[in-house]
Amino acid sequence: MQIRLDDQLATETLAALIADRCAPGDCLALSGGLGAGKSTFARAFLRYLAQDPQMEVPSPSFALVQPYETPKGAVHHYDLWRLDGPDALYELAWDEACEGIMLVEWPERAGDLLPEGALHLTFAPGDTEASRLVELTGWPEERLAGLNP
Repeated sequence: MQIRLDDQLATETLAALIADRCAPGDCLALSGGLGAGKSTFARAFLRYLAQDPQMEVPSPSFALVQPYETPKGAVHHYDLWRLDGPDALYELAWDEACEGIMLVEWPERAGDLLPEGALHLTFAPGDTEASRLVELTGWPEERLAGLNP
């Protein structure tokens, strides 16, 4: 499924719609180049789950993982850009995180350790500076129904 996001508000709305469908054990794999919208999506997703629109959501670029407690349980936000390889994930509470909800930026660096059944969101620039295109794969169509913000 491909969705056009006209602006940041559309990205935030998509994040909230997907957050409503998430449960412990779900993984969202966020791909795309720098500035494609991954962090905007992750920040909105976490704020929505935490029910705190002003919550500070720092990028986990240097720490590699940032854990959050939400009403739906633990959420781990990973940024694997600087990861040395999939084996390093074991030092980052990866197995524990798989039991909660995971947001994984640069998921290709996780190799075969990315949970099966992950929702893959691939962000790309749209036809305007503010717009984005996002391709969603990995979840059944009925779970994705109604996601177009």
